[in-house]
Amino acid sequence: MGAIPAAVVERAMKMQEVILRAMAKRITWGQAAEIIGISDRQMRRWHRRYERFGYDGLWHRRCGRPSPRRVPLAQAERVLALYRERYFDFNVRHFHEKLREEHGISLSYTWVKLALQGAGLVRKNRRRGVHRRRRPRRPLPGMLLHLDGSSHPWLGNARLRYDLLVVLDDATGEIYYAQLVEQESTRTVLAALREVVEKKGLFCALYSDRASHFFETPKAGAKIDPQRLTQVGRALHELGIRMIPAYSPQARGRSERNFGTWQGRLPQELRLRGITTLEAANRFLREEYVADFNRRFAVPAAQPGSAFLPLQRNHLEYIFALQHERVVNQDNTVEIAHRVLQIEKTPWRGTLAGCRVTIYEHWDGTLSVGYGPHIVGRFTAQGIPLLEVTRRRKAVEKAGAAPPWKTLRVSHFSPAPATTTRTLS
Repeated sequence: MGAIPAAVVERAMKMQEVILRAMAKRITWGQAAEIIGISDRQMRRWHRRYERFGYDGLWHRRCGRPSPRRVPLAQAERVLALYRERYFDFNVRHFHEKLREEHGISLSYTWVKLALQGAGLVRKNRRRGVHRRRRPRRPLPGMLLHLDGSSHPWLGNARLRYDLLVVLDDATGEIYYAQLVEQESTRTVLAALREVVEKKGLFCALYSDRASHFFETPKAGAKIDPQRLTQVGRALHELGIRMIPAYSPQARGRSERNFGTWQGRLPQELRLRGITTLEAANRFLREEYVADFNRRFAVPAAQPGSAFLPLQRNHLEYIFALQHERVVNQDNTVEIAHRVLQIEKTPWRGTLAGCRVTIYEHWDGTLSVGYGPHIVGRFTAQGIPLLEVTRRRKAVEKAGAAPPWKTLRVSHFSPAPATTTRTLS
């Protein structure tokens, strides 16, 4: 008994005092159990032990003996060494998965977490803030999608930060799109939304922050102006998709927690595979990581079915292009970014001078000019009509395919194909 720690002796004395009070009818056995901090059943067990063995019966039966479930010292040292040497930047949950999948170590998550915290390899979580109530998920996929971006050194270089654009479903948490871009912008957001619509169909609503490419906000911190649409707002309005703004990071809790998981896993997976370029990282996301992420974290929807609707008309090339309104000049030209676009004569109208037209900037760099439902011109990124470029190419092909007897003819002029080829290049 002399080897028993003082704290254990003190606890036994306290239990004896409480049991004696209960036996003297000064307190009930339920109150005695509540004072000691055990259940009523455990209190009855201690009472019987005290009656049989007296004061000695209050000692813990396992005092001085090692736990039969104790982790072997060699295995504990291996776990800590793995974290220090290979998985030093992993969070605890991710590291616990790697232990089971890669190294065959089946320890509980709680033991791994406490061991890493006790060794000073992982910081303890800070105390949580004010109490908030989680918003229930939508019952069907396609009812609400989240789109957000996270700036982070995803490729391991602290001085090189990229934005990760993610589109996820509120009902299931499934990721529909995830790509790294140099900066979240109107173009990258429209490209993400177009890919989701092409793959899944039309959804009901989009939940996002109040960035300038989503909403027009007259005053910082104030409500958005629903009448002034951005390029993203205009595209979704044409598709009948509702936009919902979030007024605080806490309101976007689902996507914010999702990014916490991404930041705790993706950089480490890229490091293990030696991926250091943006192109390779996006290829890894598209071909492997998103599917694995959905397998681990997506949840079943509350109801069977889907709220996605099929596309009735496929004009996404124009809907998700950047659109600019212009008034046609008297010489049937329009200007955009120091480029002059010449509109050819149409068979259904003598002239378009004075008419309001729409210029579409497509993702491949080409330009289109639309008047109502009609496309009245298509141009290269430099403003050259595509019809003229096609004619030049045909002329080059025709000249290049000249009969052999014509190639023997002596000419004082330089051949046209060489000049045209240089112009096109």
